Amino acid sequence: MRLGRSLYLIVSLVVLCFMLIATPAVGLNSGTAEDWRHAGIIQRAYVAPACYALVAVGVILLGWSWLRLAGAITSIAMFMKNGEAYPTSKSKGFFAYLKKAKIDELCKAVNEHINNSTTRTAEYGKQIKDFQIQVQLSQKREKNAEAIIYSIRDAVIVVDEYGRLFMANEAAGRLFKFDFKDSQHRPLAELIGAEQKEFADFLSHSRKSKSLATKREIEFPEDGDRKTYDCIVSCVYDQNQEVCGIVAVLHDVTREKQIQQMKNDFVSHVSHELKTPLASITAYSEMLVDGEADDEKTRKEFYSVIQDQARRLSRLIEDILNTSRIESGLIKVNKETVSLTMLIEGQLKMIKGCAEEKNIKIIGQKPIVFDQVYVDRDMMSQVIINLLSNAVKYTPSGGIVRISTEVDEVTSLARVIVTDTGVGIPEEEIEHVFDKFYRVGANKKQAKGTGLGLNLVKQMVETVHGGRVFVKSKVGEGSTFGFELPLATGQSAEIVRKL
Repeated sequence: MRLGRSLYLIVSLVVLCFMLIATPAVGLNSGTAEDWRHAGIIQRAYVAPACYALVAVGVILLGWSWLRLAGAITSIAMFMKNGEAYPTSKSKGFFAYLKKAKIDELCKAVNEHINNSTTRTAEYGKQIKDFQIQVQLSQKREKNAEAIIYSIRDAVIVVDEYGRLFMANEAAGRLFKFDFKDSQHRPLAELIGAEQKEFADFLSHSRKSKSLATKREIEFPEDGDRKTYDCIVSCVYDQNQEVCGIVAVLHDVTREKQIQQMKNDFVSHVSHELKTPLASITAYSEMLVDGEADDEKTRKEFYSVIQDQARRLSRLIEDILNTSRIESGLIKVNKETVSLTMLIEGQLKMIKGCAEEKNIKIIGQKPIVFDQVYVDRDMMSQVIINLLSNAVKYTPSGGIVRISTEVDEVTSLARVIVTDTGVGIPEEEIEHVFDKFYRVGANKKQAKGTGLGLNLVKQMVETVHGGRVFVKSKVGEGSTFGFELPLATGQSAEIVRKL
């Protein structure tokens, strides 16, 4: 701005000087002598200078106007750059028409608009962040829900309101034999087939009845067998309380049903086995009280029957208790290194009396030097006597019962084998002979028993001592029962490795 003023002054001075110098020159050089004489002194002296003066004044005024315009523009630029609320004194004339209140109001409105826009922008940004967080949480919850469903061992199936498959885990795919990835959004009735029509009808009925939760036991064919499932079906409702889907959870209760049946059979067998000796004891005791035993011989016979039945009852109760203790892990085990040959010799002496009564020959074998095992002596003695007594009971008169031991140094195992020439076991029943209370149907008349002896052998050998029982049999030719245990040397080496 200062430069402009300086230029203006210089230009004005130049114009004035030019006017003063040029006017006389024009007057002297313009026209002829004759013209001067006709125009006169006044015309010659004042007209030309006056014209030049007017031109100079016009140039000066134009420059002054330009200078003021430049000052106004400069003030506006400074106002916009520095944010001044009021114009400077030098541009006061240019902004005279602008009122102070209008400028304040305009600035205030602009500031409020900017503040409101900033506030709304911040709120929108916060809302966007909240929406993003909610979307992420929703996606995470959906993934977690899917992961939970897929990790459940029970079969889980989710269908929409039209009966189309929406979600299913691997257990459901294995049960109904379909792949979820290739079967999504397909009608469930087509996927599960006609064999599971009862389940499809159950889902359809639950959807139509809009029930909250319904439970039913349904059998499904699986691997050539039928398994029982507890099916719990629940409806899913939308905001209008309309059914938008159905969730079905199928829990395999086949094993539970079998265990429950086994418990019922156990109670039934125990009750029957306990009643038999108790009934004999009660009957003979009543006869003694009523005086039906007139002589000493009859009384001794009654006493003998009562004593035998009491022993039978005691053995039965002891076997039941031992089985229960082993299954619950509460039985006391005192293991030590013993010789199988020595244990067998002790039990042979006990069984020979019964064998001689039936005219059955029992054959042992020569002792083996290295047949020591790390076992509970009392339990293993009971195992051996159970196998021997079982062989004697089911061997006809004149038969043979042989017991022997083997040592396999390669596998560090010792085996005890009891072979008889008895009635044998049908092939289809061999796998059940170690079951609790199980007795071969064809041999029930051959001898009395509780069905706990062989089961107790299996429990003591496998559960308590980590061994293995085995059996071979052929009807009419006899049976071979046995068990194998780790040698004491192998047991000691295993203990050292664990340490």
